Amino acid sequence: MKKAVFFDIDGTLWDRERRIPQSTQTALSKLHENGIYTFICSGRAPSYIKDPSLLALGFDGILAGLGTCVTLGDQELVCETIAPKQLQQTLEVLKKYRMPVVLEGKTYHYITAADFAGDPFLEVLKSELGEQLLELGEHELQWEANKFSAVIDQANYQKALEELSPWYDFLVHDNAVVEGVPKGFSKASGIQVVCEKLEIAHEDTYAFGDSVNDLEMLTYVGHGIAMGNGTPKAKQAADYVTDAIHKDGIYNACKYFGLI
Repeated sequence: MKKAVFFDIDGTLWDRERRIPQSTQTALSKLHENGIYTFICSGRAPSYIKDPSLLALGFDGILAGLGTCVTLGDQELVCETIAPKQLQQTLEVLKKYRMPVVLEGKTYHYITAADFAGDPFLEVLKSELGEQLLELGEHELQWEANKFSAVIDQANYQKALEELSPWYDFLVHDNAVVEGVPKGFSKASGIQVVCEKLEIAHEDTYAFGDSVNDLEMLTYVGHGIAMGNGTPKAKQAADYVTDAIHKDGIYNACKYFGLI
């Protein structure tokens, strides 16, 4: 009987300092020994999933960019990109509402550095992406993006989302950041593609997550598992709440469900 487990990255596989608990590494190893498929299932676009310590955990595939990019081994199952003209109109709306934006793609991220002056996030992007972080204005209509993230800079940001709603679904994080993803795509849609390809029954799917962009995934799979350090909404959406990341949350839940 085939089984698959899907893991969010931030707050689930690792913490803010990108520390992966030893118990999580042990759980992943035991899952592989038991013939269970494991997948990264992240809001990060592919160009932002390249940390060697993370990839060394030996995942069978990666569902990136909220389901817009799905790979199984070396096989690409999904790659949804936003048309440059649509991106141009999107940027015009976000600029009107003073919402600094990051375009996130398979190969590059695009940003207007001046919009993020003094923001530690800019230094993180520079450090992690290096030459894969490009200046947005220097590549007009050459962008290749699967999704975007924008800073919520004022109370009427909802008006921007209303204008963009024909094209995108949105995930709002604590009224501070919003992720925009092409309509119809989500972590759940990516999981559906993988499970149809591998012929994995719904009741044999498991997912670990901790935040708002995990909600569809947690409610879609057969067994949604929220981390103990997760948000209240993630815990409400889940079938089971495990311990926090550094209290062996992933390992303990895998034991609870008989996966290891």
